[in-house]
Amino acid sequence: MHRITNILVAGVLFLVGCVGGRPIDRKATPETRALYQNLGKLAKKHTLFGHQHATEYGHGWFSGKDRSDVKSVTGSHPAVIGVDFSGFSGRSPEAIQAAKEEVRQNVIDTYNRGGVTTAAWHFSNPISKGGFYWVDSLSLPAVKYIIPGGEAHEQYKEILRGIGDWAHSIKGADGKLVPIIFRPFHEFDGGWFWWGKPHTSREEFISLWQFTVSYLRDSLGVHNFIYAFSPDNRFHSEAEFLERYPGDKYVDMVGMDNYGDMGRDRYAIDTAAYKLKILSDYARKANKLAAFTETGLESIPNTTWWTNTLLATMKKYPMRLSYVLVWRNDTSSPTHYYAPFPGQVSEQNFLKFYQDPYTLFEKDLKNIYKRRKFLGVF
Repeated sequence: MHRITNILVAGVLFLVGCVGGRPIDRKATPETRALYQNLGKLAKKHTLFGHQHATEYGHGWFSGKDRSDVKSVTGSHPAVIGVDFSGFSGRSPEAIQAAKEEVRQNVIDTYNRGGVTTAAWHFSNPISKGGFYWVDSLSLPAVKYIIPGGEAHEQYKEILRGIGDWAHSIKGADGKLVPIIFRPFHEFDGGWFWWGKPHTSREEFISLWQFTVSYLRDSLGVHNFIYAFSPDNRFHSEAEFLERYPGDKYVDMVGMDNYGDMGRDRYAIDTAAYKLKILSDYARKANKLAAFTETGLESIPNTTWWTNTLLATMKKYPMRLSYVLVWRNDTSSPTHYYAPFPGQVSEQNFLKFYQDPYTLFEKDLKNIYKRRKFLGVF
């Protein structure tokens, strides 16, 4: 009954039509505008559930056809599938091309099924070794080198051109460009990535963000991206949350990554909920979308984590969260997973989470890439 109810509710919301905010890209494709506004509508009563790399691989398997661990448990893929642009630079041309094709097909498949894609970017340091992590003995503070005026700025533009070309290539079965929620430079308030707070000034980070958006959108003509801003959980006020905010003209969605308050370091549901409320309140004030962009509990040993921790956190205050995404399920590691699979100890509690009317999965989404005029309510 829950699935049917959700479908009817989603149908009502789409039929009612979408009003309010719109993407920062005034030339955004119709499908991108529809996704943006439908996410905002649905967030009034629901949150889409997402899982990183859900359909690429899972616990003990790789490259399954139309497979995900979430689908194996619930019968539906997650509503939001996380991918990564990590392979789009810092490798051989052949490896880059293979990575782009693999992600391209995944994104298209998700769109054709009616699901939503969000892309993180674990961006390998473009001017030094060390990968995307900050390594004291290897890494250089690349932000100051790749922003306008920096000595590696042209190199960065070339990397963005590769992303732009790829963005123009992702077309669904209907011939339309697939919208992507693009989430670059995440967790920038920590120090583990080379773009993190200890390795770049506030002004440099803002310059990097603004240039990235402007170059993709205005110079390269990428009009199917929704831009998401997501620090880690190291803030306790709106002012702290916005400390490196690049401005409303450069952000579509505000989010937060939070593992620490959700059981990894401590169980602090009240604190986590308050932080979500800060970004949700700002989103409503600024006419933006909001999301719980990353969370989870590795190995999910807590058998009631889904309802008593995650759902309780998101429901504590009246918030409008477009989606919540948990991290990936590693193929070979016996412990590195964040969504249940058949037989995992939290499986039955996850089914309760799935059945709650608040949560939406891929099967619940109907025409999320189309806008509907007002036709009344059933």
